[in-house]
Amino acid sequence: MTRALGFLTRRRGGAGWHWTDVVTFLWLGAGVAIMFGPALWLVLSSFKSPAQLAEFPPTLLPYEARTAVVEGYDRPLPLFVVTDEAGSRTLAEVRRVGTVAQMVDPENPGEIERVNIANRAPDRQVGFSWGNYLDPFLRFDFLNYTLNSVFVTVVATLITLLTNSMAAFALSKYEFRGRNLVVVLIIATLMIPLSVILVPLYSIISAAGLVNSLWGVILPTVATPTGVFLLRQYMLTIPDELLEAARMDHASEWQIYWRIVLPLTAPALAVLAIFSVVWRWNDFLWPLIVLSRQEVYTLQVGLNAYAGELNVQWHYLLAMTVITMIPVVLVFVFLQRFIASGIAGTGLK
Repeated sequence: MTRALGFLTRRRGGAGWHWTDVVTFLWLGAGVAIMFGPALWLVLSSFKSPAQLAEFPPTLLPYEARTAVVEGYDRPLPLFVVTDEAGSRTLAEVRRVGTVAQMVDPENPGEIERVNIANRAPDRQVGFSWGNYLDPFLRFDFLNYTLNSVFVTVVATLITLLTNSMAAFALSKYEFRGRNLVVVLIIATLMIPLSVILVPLYSIISAAGLVNSLWGVILPTVATPTGVFLLRQYMLTIPDELLEAARMDHASEWQIYWRIVLPLTAPALAVLAIFSVVWRWNDFLWPLIVLSRQEVYTLQVGLNAYAGELNVQWHYLLAMTVITMIPVVLVFVFLQRFIASGIAGTGLK
């Protein structure tokens, strides 16, 4: 901890400040604010009520109005801090008529004071609207959406790793006519956007009877040119002598692929796994086209249900967006050490 703190606070000027120290800290501080500021705002806003989200000027922290149970009134009354000629005090508002609020002292509710609304401010405290996270799971089918997304992400990632690694193994370790042409054709598909092939792809899925099925979301996305290219470039760095030695020991081609090549390709597989999880978890357009029944909605399609034509439930939308971020962040945290080595090994920049 001491070494980390010393590393973060060390300066070129030693005990004093050099001008480069000031520029460096300003530059790093701006970078941290730009990178984590939107995420911090998203997380804090997800705990706000609809009224807090609509207030202006906006606040970073979620606040809620304090209320008090006053004798003689059935419901808790909102508290306000009143500042006028009589000084500053906390009163509870009974009702408001135009620009005048009728207010009482919670300790002495018998006397009603008439206060200009310009002289009062809401008495608020930091409070979190946990209902933003609980209601979608209790009142809506969001748990089912989450399970569908987990199934699609896990299964699609496993199939992606298997199929892409097998294709990369064939294109990197076998010599056959047209191998380079196949590689070029696979890479060329990177230039074809999904929107161009949506109609023929949907026709195939419909003919196969996979509309409104999670397999209709999974299968068209498992063969990725990026994954094949990334794994092929990494497998080219594996010495062919290892494979020849295995063949001399009578190892089958499947054993060579499964027991030798795949373990040595672990860093590149980890990178592809991270990419696949991010792609499948955040995928919106293709599941929106294939899935039309709510019981098979994925998380991203389910989020779209909160955006109506006339009303957008921002408090639920922000809370569930935070939920959708958590798996991607966890995957990145646990596998990020493979990213640098994996990408460097494939030769990608």
